[in-house]
Amino acid sequence: QVQLVESGGGLVQAGGSLRLSCAASGRTFSGYVLGWFRQAPGKEREFVASMRWSDGRTNYRDSVKGRFTISRDNVQNTLYLQMNSLKPEDTAVYYCAAGIFGKGFEYWGQGTQVTVSS
Repeated sequence: QVQLVESGGGLVQAGGSLRLSCAASGRTFSGYVLGWFRQAPGKEREFVASMRWSDGRTNYRDSVKGRFTISRDNVQNTLYLQMNSLKPEDTAVYYCAAGIFGKGFEYWGQGTQVTVSS
């Protein structure tokens, strides 16, 4: 059973930084894509960034390019999201997700709150 546990959220001022972590367990993740999504109050969940576990290929939504960096620790099976130059519009619950490459995200963490004050 795949488990994803996020941590690292919190309250930060605009322009600040946070690093989210996602501890992944339950299987080996070769052939999987792991990623980050977010959901702001009253809005739909949206894609933020993803990484193909086998080769580290990354993908980002346009609004976070140049500010957010997705990375991983293969040994610890941990996914990270380094968020710099945070803006109030980045405020959301951030979710870690995993799925087989090409088949969508099947597994989800419980989410961690990120609040950016202006």
